[in-house]
Amino acid sequence: MASFRELLQQAKAAIDEVDTTRGEALLAEGYVLLDVREPDEFEQGAIPGSIHIPRGQLESNIENRVADRDTKIVVMCAGGVRSAFAVQTLEQLGYANTVSMDGGFNKWKDEGREWSRPRTLDGDQRNRYARHLLVPEIGEEGQIKLLDAKVLLLGAGGLGSPAALYLAAAGVGTIGIIDMDVVDESNLQRQILHNLDRIGDRKVDSAKKTLTRLNPDIDVVTFDTRLGADNIMGILEGFDVIVDGADNFPSRYLLNDASVKLGIPVVHGSIFRFEGQITVFDPRQGPTYRDMLPEAPPAEFAPSCAEAGVLGVLPGIVGSIQALEAIKLILGIGDGLSGRLVAFDALEMSFREFKLNVDPGNEVTWENRDRIEIVELDGLCMPSFTPA
Repeated sequence: MASFRELLQQAKAAIDEVDTTRGEALLAEGYVLLDVREPDEFEQGAIPGSIHIPRGQLESNIENRVADRDTKIVVMCAGGVRSAFAVQTLEQLGYANTVSMDGGFNKWKDEGREWSRPRTLDGDQRNRYARHLLVPEIGEEGQIKLLDAKVLLLGAGGLGSPAALYLAAAGVGTIGIIDMDVVDESNLQRQILHNLDRIGDRKVDSAKKTLTRLNPDIDVVTFDTRLGADNIMGILEGFDVIVDGADNFPSRYLLNDASVKLGIPVVHGSIFRFEGQITVFDPRQGPTYRDMLPEAPPAEFAPSCAEAGVLGVLPGIVGSIQALEAIKLILGIGDGLSGRLVAFDALEMSFREFKLNVDPGNEVTWENRDRIEIVELDGLCMPSFTPA
């Protein structure tokens, strides 16, 4: 039977190996750096931009992290032993353009080359977000993006409740909530952020209690105020994504104009009895609310939930999809709903998709953002825009 030293010699004889100088040059040429050290080693220092897969998880994770087997890869460990065996494994898996960096991170660091302490999750966070970490499209890097993200919820009601709960559970680090209402018993059929003990409490306060008890990692910022032209820019500024749970047209048009001016994507949701709609308005790359609905319909054709009623579980479905779209925007993954409107019918149990186009006559656009004026809307839908 072969000894460890003999196995290592065989591995090094069968693979391509480079020193740190050549390794740095290959990285400059576009090679991907794969770090196969253990998590505790990686936390102490790493080369910026490296992909971290511990050697023991290489076979099961490499295809998810580096899908293209033609990718050119420099493999690194602490000194060049594990990386040699890792290259052998990669070649067996079909990754032909791989080299091991002799001397590894220890030599790289001793020679004064660039390195840093990567930001990592602590033990409690690794446990809390364990199922996220197993998803290749999220992983530790994606979870840190979520923790750094800021999402504003317009409303802590039917749509805001499920959206807030799932965003908080996912670890979105800052969740803003704007709502000037109080908890009423009639809310509890669908607004699952609240409960009987909080009837009469401010909705933002009730929402904050629920969310911080669900996840202590997050910061819940509350705005117990009416959203208006005098405060909307100050409230929205600094947030990465807005989840729209408004139930009236003035708020939606006001939100549209402010979000277009600031370039912040809005995840829109609306509900009516057994039907719901979801889309994403991203002013930098797709249609906005004014493209979809240039003018508000008469009030009699757009009754609120208080007037027309709504199935209690419906906002749970729509709000959850809104949370999903917000997370996809933060992570930059998947096909988002910008330019696509999804209509859900709970009675038919059907989803229909409609294409949304940019209206060439709409002048409230990201390109014209410097000319947009944020004003209260007379007649609901007059554009807040300064003519050229």
